[in-house]
Amino acid sequence: MPRKVRVTVGAVVAALAIAGCSATSDPPAGTSSPDATLAFAVQNAPNSLDPAQLHDGTQRFVWASLYDTLLYLDHAGKLQPSAAKNWEYSADALTLTLTLRDDLTFSDGDPVTSAAVKSTLERTRDTAGPQQNNLSAIESVGTPDKHTVVINLSRPDPNLLVSLAYGSGVIGDPDTINDKRTALNPIGSGPYVLNREETVDGSKYVLDRRDDYWNVDAYPMKTVTVSVIQDRTALFNALLTGELDAGTVDGTQAKQIEGAGFTLTEVDGVTVGGLVIADRDGDVAPPLADVRVRQAINLALDRQGIIDAILLGRGQPTTQVFNPNSPAYRKALDADYDFNVGKARRLLAEAGYANGFSLTMPANLFVQPVQPTLTQALADVGITVEWEPVPAQQSGQTTRWGMYFNLGSVAPPSRTTALYFAESGSQNPFGTRDPELDALLEKLGPETDLDAANEIYRQINDFAVKNAWFAPIFLQSTTWATRSGIEYVGAAGSLNDLRVFAVTGQRSR
Repeated sequence: MPRKVRVTVGAVVAALAIAGCSATSDPPAGTSSPDATLAFAVQNAPNSLDPAQLHDGTQRFVWASLYDTLLYLDHAGKLQPSAAKNWEYSADALTLTLTLRDDLTFSDGDPVTSAAVKSTLERTRDTAGPQQNNLSAIESVGTPDKHTVVINLSRPDPNLLVSLAYGSGVIGDPDTINDKRTALNPIGSGPYVLNREETVDGSKYVLDRRDDYWNVDAYPMKTVTVSVIQDRTALFNALLTGELDAGTVDGTQAKQIEGAGFTLTEVDGVTVGGLVIADRDGDVAPPLADVRVRQAINLALDRQGIIDAILLGRGQPTTQVFNPNSPAYRKALDADYDFNVGKARRLLAEAGYANGFSLTMPANLFVQPVQPTLTQALADVGITVEWEPVPAQQSGQTTRWGMYFNLGSVAPPSRTTALYFAESGSQNPFGTRDPELDALLEKLGPETDLDAANEIYRQINDFAVKNAWFAPIFLQSTTWATRSGIEYVGAAGSLNDLRVFAVTGQRSR
């Protein structure tokens, strides 16, 4: 019987660093055939392959195969060199200098130069899209020579280095980046190219390895097929029939798939699920402006009960948007909102809502499994939820709804802070500000000492829990099923790219 293992991530400490240099990235696992193949499934297709329109979810499996990023986050969440072999900040944290590798080439054979990095960064900064805000602090980009990039900032940005390991850090071909065809078939400098003849946009992406890639040894699969399968039963069946070598399964499917010869790897704490109580000034949902109401919402949630009933026990309760492997996490905070309906009702009464109130929330793909439970939990304390059906991509990053359910991948503290607490953060759609939080963010900006920065992140976390900006519910585990010969080697902090898979031998189908 294949063994079942549990994987946890090491300390996710990627924060602002004074300097970076060449280091050892994730080691290859096992042995492999140079002609190995891999087929696996994700739930979301890339909305676009244009560098300015990249999303950092499971869509990354496709675009990160086509593009290099300037930096890389290893499985422990630590920054490593990638297209940039080293980097250094100035003492005031306003100038970042990166040195590119000298063996980078685009898939058409042209060399990758600092000019390509400059054009991509500036275009992404100036183009409306999911990555634009991550580069908003960039004032100018200098290119003193072909392999040196100097990024000048208008303000310190503690999340910039991490952003350069995500979609904000890709390098596009300056000769074709503005071509409309780039959205479907880009020229990049990554380890793979898109096989257009076999690719079906939105459904299946076939990737052919570039054997001239500078880091080809990190990619043992000659051909990779990424299928888009949203229905979990369909994905499960594709594993059983041999269409897929790897995919995620839920608790109800685990025993059967293991019995079919797959190895199960459970990765703890991959996703934070919970409510974003976004309208903290009460613009569209006036009750949410009162901290007592937001605290009552937290107290109304039986977190462990939800985990047992919905996740079949595969998760852990939390009140924090920072994950347990983050230096910002404080274990004691998870006890601040123990399930207590009576206390929740008392807080609502103190806030002037003894008779409760109604609230509209978006009903999307993500919330469906927990929607009935959330409806009942909030109704039990007097809050009536009216659900409005919407597409998943419109789940919350808008001022239309005062509160919404969100599933977010765990991330380094700088990225979590940028997403959830910055005025322009995607999980702060109303742009809420608070003097206490503003002071912490201002203090964090120029901080270059890691220990000092981590203490500020902890204070930001304290603020968020005390003021109930969110109502996190669970840290969800993900279970990967892999066929013989394929191993999942990632962790909770791993990026969604092909380096989470290792080829350990000949696979049987």
